[in-house]
Amino acid sequence: MTTSGTLYVVATPIGNLDDASARSIEVLRGADVIACEDTRTSGTLLSRYGISGRTVALHEHNERAAAAGLIEELRRGLDVALVSDAGTPALSDPGAHFVAEAHKAGIRVSPVPGPSAAAAAFSAAGFPAPGFLFAGFLPATGSARTRAIEALDVPWPVVLYEAPHRIAKTLAQLAERLGAAREALIARELTKKFEELARLPLGAAGAWLAASPHRLQGEFVIVLAAGERKQAPAVQAGQVLDILLGEHSPSDAARIAARITGMPKKALYRMALARAK
Repeated sequence: MTTSGTLYVVATPIGNLDDASARSIEVLRGADVIACEDTRTSGTLLSRYGISGRTVALHEHNERAAAAGLIEELRRGLDVALVSDAGTPALSDPGAHFVAEAHKAGIRVSPVPGPSAAAAAFSAAGFPAPGFLFAGFLPATGSARTRAIEALDVPWPVVLYEAPHRIAKTLAQLAERLGAAREALIARELTKKFEELARLPLGAAGAWLAASPHRLQGEFVIVLAAGERKQAPAVQAGQVLDILLGEHSPSDAARIAARITGMPKKALYRMALARAK
């Protein structure tokens, strides 16, 4: 009976090839097949470390078909390493469907962690918080883009990616929707030769971009400082309490409602007692 192979999800450098971990290189050397978002891009990394394994393309346009073939190879006992052009596969990059299909097929999936543009930018932003919202790339146009920007007005830091041809428009829209005073980190070309980081209010971002023509080139990560926690209107808090009081005590209902609405627990407890009578 043939034992299935392992699907390794391998994070690769986001710019500086020296950021490749010893384990990622070992896994790539040992893999029977390396599934690449772009075999030419990954070829630069593989060549740097003398890796000559078989490569196949797996990108957003062929992922379903490519994944089906690779699942069969995994079932035959071959090990497959999945890489994207830079960073971690399936994180604003292709790969999630392939990984999901491997799980469905009962194939072992093993992550090989490493460089992440989101984590790198957040660590360099200096916005104290227990976590952040990763928003990836915003929709390019239309109402979906408007709704996505509105959804970024949250009380915790937000990390998003943007392409150079949309960066100026995005920063202007963020300033308009979230306020010119909202602090942000703009990270350009992380870990590369022309890396640039600037922490400034959103209202000053346009002038920073315009100060040099080179700043409209490269890949961008934007980290937004946490927004203000907004208190829900009393009527909304009351509706939440009414629902919770059907299943919980006034104390528990107030505690849960405080987490949902952001309102003070004591005020909600008094409201819950009054509604429970």
